[in-house]
Amino acid sequence: MVIGVVYLEISIPDANSLKEKRRILKSLIERARNRFNISVAETGLNDVWKSAEISIVTVGNETKFVNSVCSNVLNMFEMEPFIMIRDCWTRIL
Repeated sequence: MVIGVVYLEISIPDANSLKEKRRILKSLIERARNRFNISVAETGLNDVWKSAEISIVTVGNETKFVNSVCSNVLNMFEMEPFIMIRDCWTRIL
């Protein structure tokens, strides 16, 4: 079994309240879950309006597959116009 973990620290410049931040994050997280069949959670900076930490996990039988999913998820977040990625890392376990 191969486990892929992606950590993202993002900035949400257009969020002017926690409600707005959560609306943007909820949309992103749901799209990622539906598109890639992954586990996604906001894991930090919960009460900060313009920032968030997101952790993403996927599991598979082959390293190549897990690496591809992690890469595609990261690309999806990079293309998102409402956020900026400040820090990210990927681990394959």
